[in-house]
Amino acid sequence: MKKLKVLVIVMFSSVMMAFGQDAKADAILEAMSAKYKKMQTFKADFSYATVSSAGKMGRKRTGQIAVKGVKFKLNMVGQEIYNNGSEIYSFVKETNEVNITEYDDSADSQFSPANIYNIYKKGYKYKYNGSTNISGTSYDVVELVPIKKNNVSKVELVVDKNSKILKRWKLWDSSGKQTVFDVSNFVANPTLSDSYFKFNTANYPGVEVVDLR
Repeated sequence: MKKLKVLVIVMFSSVMMAFGQDAKADAILEAMSAKYKKMQTFKADFSYATVSSAGKMGRKRTGQIAVKGVKFKLNMVGQEIYNNGSEIYSFVKETNEVNITEYDDSADSQFSPANIYNIYKKGYKYKYNGSTNISGTSYDVVELVPIKKNNVSKVELVVDKNSKILKRWKLWDSSGKQTVFDVSNFVANPTLSDSYFKFNTANYPGVEVVDLR
């Protein structure tokens, strides 16, 4: 009888959580996720900067991202990260050093470039937060709040109303500091071979390889 009561409570809680989500936000997020899932590959430029809790913006930096399934190549200031599907190579230009670690998809960060459009599916409550206009284009804004407290207190996704492409996302930490990412020059389904996501030591003379696998 006790087991039955526990089962009923769990089922009731799950149903309440499902119905507790914002229907409009859910439709926007599902459309965005479906859009990316249809792509074999994509690439884009992006900029990122931190904003203090007092509203002061730090230095804006730029980068490039390319994704093919779970594989990705990420270029940021002074750093290149290659995920070839089995290992991750993190190259630091200043020290001419690359660290190799095993890629574990079960431990993949929800904020990885290959997964950002799916983060809403686990551990978040979300709601529609209105629309905004950026350079003449209309976007929907969805706010996500983690169900359990962690280092991220809030996430905001800005999605193109027509293309369903993610234009911007903001992460707030527990201190109120934001990290803002803006996407530009998005290209769907470019031709990207598997070798594009492999770190080739021959292209980095004198590189020190640190194997942490």
